[in-house]
Amino acid sequence: MVSSRAGTSIGARDSVWGLVLAGTIVVSWMVVHITSIFFVDWTVPSHWAAIPFVVAIQCWLSVGLFIVAHDTMHGSLAPQFSKLDRAIGRYCVFIYAGFSYDKLYQSHHAHHRHAGTVDDPDFDAEHPDRFWPWYFRFFRHYFGWREFSVLTVAVVIYLVILRERFPAMLVFWALPALLSSVQLFYFGTYRPHRIEEETFIDHHRARSNDFSPLVSLLTCFHFGYHHEHHDAPWVPWWQLPAQRRRALDSKAG
Repeated sequence: MVSSRAGTSIGARDSVWGLVLAGTIVVSWMVVHITSIFFVDWTVPSHWAAIPFVVAIQCWLSVGLFIVAHDTMHGSLAPQFSKLDRAIGRYCVFIYAGFSYDKLYQSHHAHHRHAGTVDDPDFDAEHPDRFWPWYFRFFRHYFGWREFSVLTVAVVIYLVILRERFPAMLVFWALPALLSSVQLFYFGTYRPHRIEEETFIDHHRARSNDFSPLVSLLTCFHFGYHHEHHDAPWVPWWQLPAQRRRALDSKAG
């Protein structure tokens, strides 16, 4: 169920730029992952100060992996290359946490069809304004036995390869993945869709933050401009600030 406007609204130049950005995010994640786990000796005290910085960078890049995969679900990464588009999405969610792309795809489009209702798999109708109960429901929905099995195999493989260096995997892969899931949920689901006294403006049942483009990029790769995303899901993540400006200008006019 690719967004019908994607193929007509995204030109070849946009697709190339989107692929360059996606490649940069994926390659950067891989470089940090491999270097921090396999090549840096973290038992050296002089390296300890870098640990929080590396974890933070990898957390942010993990958010980026998911946002790239998200764009492929809408066909907004490279609609002219649909097989490549889908392959990139599958790869991103797999290295992120062993997720099933097909399950994410179906759930995400159900979210768009039924945003903020009991039929929305990303919404917690029982706790529509409470962060932690909603997050744990969200987490249980997406992290099931399949994901647990995939990561168990990965852990065993890494344990055999790394042996005494195994804790590095927990710090520089498992921890950033977990923290990024909280970051994605907070900025991309909870804040935009939580129930507040102020009602939603339309059927999308979504709101956008008022962050600057830089803060928006750092928090969730512009996914916080969430009403704009629901209103035009074919717009890739890196074009959402411009989409937000157009929406604000239209409202002001």
